[in-house]
Amino acid sequence: MKTNSGRFFEDYAIGQVIEHAVPRTVSGGERALYHALYPARHALYSSDEFAQASGLEKSPLDDLIAFHVVFGKTVPDVSLNAVANLGYAEGRWLRPVFEGDTLRSVSEVIGLKQNSNGKSGVVWVRTTGFNQHDEAVLDYVRWVMVRKKNVDAPAPETVIPVLADALEAKDLVIPEGLDFAQYNFTLAGEAHRFGDYGMGEKIDHVDGVTIEQAEHMIATRLWQNTAKVHFDATNREDGKQLIYGGHVISMARALSFNGLANAQMIVGLNGGAHANPCFAGDTVRAYSEVLDKAQTSAPGVGAIRLRLVAYKHGAPEFSLKTDAGKYHPDVLLDLDYWALMPT
Repeated sequence: MKTNSGRFFEDYAIGQVIEHAVPRTVSGGERALYHALYPARHALYSSDEFAQASGLEKSPLDDLIAFHVVFGKTVPDVSLNAVANLGYAEGRWLRPVFEGDTLRSVSEVIGLKQNSNGKSGVVWVRTTGFNQHDEAVLDYVRWVMVRKKNVDAPAPETVIPVLADALEAKDLVIPEGLDFAQYNFTLAGEAHRFGDYGMGEKIDHVDGVTIEQAEHMIATRLWQNTAKVHFDATNREDGKQLIYGGHVISMARALSFNGLANAQMIVGLNGGAHANPCFAGDTVRAYSEVLDKAQTSAPGVGAIRLRLVAYKHGAPEFSLKTDAGKYHPDVLLDLDYWALMPT
């Protein structure tokens, strides 16, 4: 048999290292398609001149482009037979990705736990993305629920990794040369700076976007995400194709421009949960909550920790969880991240 049916839960072992195929050289095409799929407008990723005035050699590709490419490499080996992608932790963007860079991914299995139904289990992996110089550009932990092929296969020893609740500001990597001392707020699109945001403040990003099946399929193909739940409608009992969680992340991040236009660079991913499934026809809206703030050593650069919540049209304003402590059924995404902002 020459075809690849993907790994099932019983195929993973603690300490297993997986080098993922196929390396990918990124170009302006990824940027153009990304900005076509999402209303992305952050100035640092839109203009070479703006990026150069901020101390960088040129405009990098959006942080989430790097994430999607690195993530997509892992899908055939980690989540091809997934029931759902469950969460993220300890993510760090380690250096900008520019047009012409070639990215590849390597994952290590760091946790396993069979579900009580005996039909599936949760796999934790730590994934690192490298460029053509073997420099790490991104690393993160994610966990995914994966089907068993043989329900009679013995359950592995349960290992649940201990993960930090959040990265500390001192652990964030600031791109070399980044300097917001002469930041142009007019060109960036908003006047709000680091000092204008208060702890606990919630920002309604106002706009909504109805998810279309065609755009989701372009996105999953662009990032080479081959998970069956996104492509094959017969893979789910309800006959629906599940919208790739990264599509919701990028949509919510783009919507957050209205109110957070100066949260320019994502540098840390503290945690994330795809709280409920998203399907074509759902209208996605978003709000953010300020969780923490910290100064950095870079000129004019502050770090702001944000909770980004994406929800469907039915959720009440700023609703996250029900009185029972569970996510509101219309909440799609709960993402906790660090971004860099001019002071």
